[in-house]
Amino acid sequence: MKIAIVTDKPRKNLLPGEEGIQEDRQHKDTMFQIKDALTNEYEVINLIMDQDIVRNIKKEKVDLVFNLCNGVRGEGSLSQLPAILESEGIAYTGSTPLAHGLAYNKIISGKIFLASKIPSPRFSYMKSTEGIDELKLNYPLILKPKDEGSSRGIHNDSLVFNKKLLTRKLKELLGKYNPPIMIMEYVEGREFTVGLLGNGDDIQVLPILEIDLSNLPEGINKIYSFEAKFKFDEYVKYHLPARVDEETYKSISKTAVKAYKSLGLRDYARVDIRLKDNIPCVIEANSLPGLDKYNSDICKMAAYADIKYDELIKRIVKMGLSRVDNINKNLLIS
Repeated sequence: MKIAIVTDKPRKNLLPGEEGIQEDRQHKDTMFQIKDALTNEYEVINLIMDQDIVRNIKKEKVDLVFNLCNGVRGEGSLSQLPAILESEGIAYTGSTPLAHGLAYNKIISGKIFLASKIPSPRFSYMKSTEGIDELKLNYPLILKPKDEGSSRGIHNDSLVFNKKLLTRKLKELLGKYNPPIMIMEYVEGREFTVGLLGNGDDIQVLPILEIDLSNLPEGINKIYSFEAKFKFDEYVKYHLPARVDEETYKSISKTAVKAYKSLGLRDYARVDIRLKDNIPCVIEANSLPGLDKYNSDICKMAAYADIKYDELIKRIVKMGLSRVDNINKNLLIS
């Protein structure tokens, strides 16, 4: 059985400053860690997502693609490789193009959460600074690119407290990321992230991770920003499992599963939640969470559940391989 781990070309020229450098470094590390986890059971190769990707997959007679691609550019970039693989009848890990598109676009996923009666913050979105006076949202507000992950585009000054700060930050983000920019009411409360594995009725909720931002230095906002993750990480505490009572734990888990299913996510994902008045409020879902063995949240949660890294990666692979027979049958029929 042959598996191709497919990653993006370096994105440091597509993402601003340290964000692109950090992403490229994480992708490279993760690729080698996954290869290490699989080589005792599978033949594993590395491929780059480029114009020759389908030809190279077919040339190498790959059975399954382990998808690590954020895509190149433009809206729906996370869906690009899965869509290509779907059209060619090639099996892959993770969510479908549609599910990635829904989750990656925070505006669309936010509308789905609200329509599904999943508690989530009120929000709006803007393509320009015109119309700011008509915004019917309560400060403080948090601004974020609608289609980025891993805190890219979310910085300390993304939390704004008045129109002047909102206008300045909105102008900045519109100059760097795909419009429109999402503007969300800030939910003050404890922050949690929930890892999920599986499909259909067989979904495992991993031990919930609480992200404690209370010790961030003065002047640094209590949000899980790029700075909090990579510059002030020594001040961020992680409580695993989360410090909540059994009833709250079940409520957070149930809300995360509902969010996962509402977007049609597959194999594995992560849902970010804040607790407001003891009600779990979904902030966003990550359909392609990082799998860095030492740094990614979902790997920490799995380890606490006694799922070793190699086992986690093999479980994801097995879910992908379970679809190979169906793909082959469909190809024979067509």
